[in-house]
Amino acid sequence: MIAAPLSSLRRLAAPAGAAALALSLTGCGYNDFQRLDEQTKSAWSEVLNQYQRRADLIPNIVSTVKGEAAFEQDTLTKVVEARAKATSIQATPELINNPEAFNKFQQAQGELSGALSRLLVVSENYPSLKANQGFQDLRVQLEGTENRITVARNRYIKSVQDYNVLARSFPTNLTAMVFSYQVKPNFTVQNEAQITVPPTVDFTKK
Repeated sequence: MIAAPLSSLRRLAAPAGAAALALSLTGCGYNDFQRLDEQTKSAWSEVLNQYQRRADLIPNIVSTVKGEAAFEQDTLTKVVEARAKATSIQATPELINNPEAFNKFQQAQGELSGALSRLLVVSENYPSLKANQGFQDLRVQLEGTENRITVARNRYIKSVQDYNVLARSFPTNLTAMVFSYQVKPNFTVQNEAQITVPPTVDFTKK
């Protein structure tokens, strides 16, 4: 006579327990962590797409500049080496959860930005490059890509900031501890100053 009522209570308790768990997870920010984590991954993917676009432009730029016999070889060499270093780092989605690997990646991209800036500045000294339509077209493509990199990086920075605030704030920081949600690394101020200034060159100079 007692078993039947107990069985009924258990059946009623199961959905109620599931509902309570769902409400507790929502209240502690679990769903927000999932949403912001996906936003961060998406923003990071776009950063990588733009970096790859830049890397793909460099061989054509180097090839065009090589046509200038007297061009500074050291400048070209540094661009080639910086590109090789930047593209040698495997930029997997997991990289954004590894501060050390993330810092190495952004440092390599910063070095490539610096090398490209130097190349474009030096190119101002060569009238034949200024008159080379192919080089001008590549320069425009590179500047456009650098601008897209800046936009993509800013979106990534914002998405990481939102995620990290959630991971550090109470009571959602307790959820972060339970599920091992670590604070994500972000671009540093020093790197931002180096990498977000698009290389420029004025071909209107005589």
